Amino acid sequence: MLDNLKKYHIKLASNSPRRRELLAGLGIEFETKVLPGIDESYPDTLKGEEISLYIASKKADAYRTTLQPDELIITADTIVYLDGLILGKPHDAADARRMLTLLSGRTHQVITGVCILTASQQRSFAVTTEVTFDTLSEEEISYYVEKYHPMDKAGSYGIQEWIGFIGVTGLQGSYYNVMGLPVQRLYQELRKL
Repeated sequence: MLDNLKKYHIKLASNSPRRRELLAGLGIEFETKVLPGIDESYPDTLKGEEISLYIASKKADAYRTTLQPDELIITADTIVYLDGLILGKPHDAADARRMLTLLSGRTHQVITGVCILTASQQRSFAVTTEVTFDTLSEEEISYYVEKYHPMDKAGSYGIQEWIGFIGVTGLQGSYYNVMGLPVQRLYQELRKL
């Protein structure tokens, strides 16, 4: 499958072990290539999917000047969106507990923007998944933060971890999107190249 990609050296521009695992699941060969210090700021006027698309495209632009004709770069950005509020990666344990308290007993959106860049084209898309949490106790939130240290995760949680097992009561959309890479949609887009 994806024989059309054999002419490319595929690079995943992400330090996320979850994104590496998910991309590997598609059965394609790739390596990671991460440029340090990419600015992930965005205009305040953007909302929801616009934010993750903007940041994923901005990440791709950082690779444009060094892009080789046979390279394909995949960038992604995942946000947790609750009633217009962006919940990014927590600054510390207290911030992680604050975010999980906000998510407790509510439904939020996880939005991942993805950009596929080659020397001749750029494809961008966003996928949104709705996630509903049960009401979480302070004890459950503290246990999760202290044991799993979710400081590298948007919204302070990994659905594939303990908090997802005990807390997620509903999911509408792609589970893998919540992990950080909507691989089904990515597969469809890569087939079109």
